[in-house]
Amino acid sequence: MRRKSFHNSLDELIQDVSQMGTMIENAICSAVKSLEERDLILAQKVVADDDLVDNLKQKIEETCLTMLALQQPMAVDLRIIGNALKIVTDLERIADHAVDIARITIKLRGEPLIKPLVDIPKMAKLTQEMVRDSLNAYIDRDENLAQGLALKECKVDHLYGIVFEDLMQLMAKDPTILYQGVNLLLVALYLERVGDHVVNIGEWIIFMITGKRKSLNFYDELPGE
Repeated sequence: MRRKSFHNSLDELIQDVSQMGTMIENAICSAVKSLEERDLILAQKVVADDDLVDNLKQKIEETCLTMLALQQPMAVDLRIIGNALKIVTDLERIADHAVDIARITIKLRGEPLIKPLVDIPKMAKLTQEMVRDSLNAYIDRDENLAQGLALKECKVDHLYGIVFEDLMQLMAKDPTILYQGVNLLLVALYLERVGDHVVNIGEWIIFMITGKRKSLNFYDELPGE
């Protein structure tokens, strides 16, 4: 009976981690959408909803610590619980970057963008896919899916380089756009950091599955570049 209760708690833990990932995936989408559409109300919602993410993180941490203290889990289950603690830390940092992007939308006060956003939304879409893939890999214990995060993270880095070069050239030609240009650079940087955090999650998932640490920094540049 005690073992059944443990596995029920473990299932609930995994579902809570998945829910947190879904919330953060939505936060990234909403934050970048608020920037594209200069939607201050949506940006303010992203900032306000961060409390919900923090509350769920706290619940997950409490569940993990209770299970570790009372249930004495065996090796594989122990790694699942320990990884949940690691994963939610990276997820919280990703949520913080979504808030950072939303706050930039608010700072820009709905002013027209200096150029249409093309590569930043592509970065956002990739990072959302990475969050989704990482959580599916966690739930399904899918090592191949976790390893696939490396290539997507490399694509995010490549897009960041394009955004950086484009904005630097624009600001060099027209110093009056410096304020917005720097803030858009920060948006791209935050999305690049999201990719880094998801790769961290992928590495912890591989450790959970195999019991071995493995770096996912496979690529210095996109294959074929």
